[in-house]
Amino acid sequence: MTELEIRNILTRQREYFAAGHTLPYAARLAALKKLKDALQRHEADLARALREDLGKSDYESYMCETGLTLSEASWMIRNLRRLMRDRTVPTPLAQFAARSFRSPSPYGTVLIMSPWNYPVMLTLDPLIDALAAGNTVVVKPSAYAPASAAALQQILGECFPPELVSVVTGGRAENQALLHQKFVMIFFTGSKAVGKEVLRCAAEHLTPAVLELGGKSPCIVEKTAKIKLAAKRIVFGKYLNCGQTCVAPDYILCDAAIRDELVAAIRQEITAQYGADPLQNPDYGKIINAKHYQRLMGLIDPAKVVCGGTGDEAAQRIAPTVMQDVTWEDAVMGEEIFGPILPVLTYTDLDAALAGIEARPHPLALYLFSEDKAVQHRVLDRCHFGGGCLNDTIIHLATSAMPFGGVGESGMGGYHGRTGFEAFSHLRSMVDKKTWMDMPVRYQPYGSLKDKLLRVFLQ
Repeated sequence: MTELEIRNILTRQREYFAAGHTLPYAARLAALKKLKDALQRHEADLARALREDLGKSDYESYMCETGLTLSEASWMIRNLRRLMRDRTVPTPLAQFAARSFRSPSPYGTVLIMSPWNYPVMLTLDPLIDALAAGNTVVVKPSAYAPASAAALQQILGECFPPELVSVVTGGRAENQALLHQKFVMIFFTGSKAVGKEVLRCAAEHLTPAVLELGGKSPCIVEKTAKIKLAAKRIVFGKYLNCGQTCVAPDYILCDAAIRDELVAAIRQEITAQYGADPLQNPDYGKIINAKHYQRLMGLIDPAKVVCGGTGDEAAQRIAPTVMQDVTWEDAVMGEEIFGPILPVLTYTDLDAALAGIEARPHPLALYLFSEDKAVQHRVLDRCHFGGGCLNDTIIHLATSAMPFGGVGESGMGGYHGRTGFEAFSHLRSMVDKKTWMDMPVRYQPYGSLKDKLLRVFLQ
């Protein structure tokens, strides 16, 4: 798509928004219901696309993509009327008589740029939030997941006129053309490198942006942890989608005293969940492309592999891999892994380990396995991260009742549920000043009586 075509889309969407078509409750509700219905009708089509792009099983496609998206749509449909209401706040005595309230207002024409690793959920979840808030939307799915992008384009084209929702497919040229336009808000999910470019372009127009990025999310396993259960949940969170999950445990940091027991339990769990030969498991996915496959294979140090370490280049599959005796100087610790490689590091002093985490960029997620409440509080007090779990992994993003987002280099802003609605809204502060009386304190001429009254009102 050319830049001229993109500009024409934006012109039509701005006119549609200016005409007030997206403002009524009935219009927003109808859009959400139409999208939910389309998702249910096209579940099989989306599953086929996800299998083609990422090798996802139908079960995983529903559990992690379509099902979660339906859950967000259902939550928004149930709560839309409440979210759209003005929210009364206390009014200071100095403003008597008046009513103070916050009024949500849509931004206008917004841009959503989504990644390839969860191409359905990470496109449609923010779209649901944007439509609920009353915006028109340009959607740009990743070119690295072409089958999913094509399916989304078809489904959204069936649901909405292009003045309300338009899908722009393509690669880097289309991304640049979009970022050169003046949107009123940008929502981006992807790598830190591209996120920086998005923010630079947004700054040219002083456009607000929500960035969902990534980082090296630690998984701390303390000596009081239930090892077998921890191993089961770590294996699930790490190797889901072949590790291509922005909140996957990037590495394990465990007490040295339990390292061997934990590694043995993880190896057993890999076999239990994926079979003796995971590369032959039809429900185990694949790496997104050859470039990513080669990068990941280059991070594996055969001398430190205790499980896996093998790959099938033709099928772009890498076996669930565990490495131990890893240090921060190893190549695998130099960047976010984003694949099925799990390094295991150890500590003897928990406080020193936490200081090491804090000395590095704040991660998108942190996981702690511990039965010690004091340890749990110590970790939560000391460490800064987007979100996480105690005694589990990744499930914190699967609820509309809590926002999802990063902090520092792992992102800015959040979404899901109320937070998602507000991310795509401007909350206007309003005062409805009554006309049946008018306090004279603020008006000249000033005097001692007014001074006394002013001090009463403002203290």
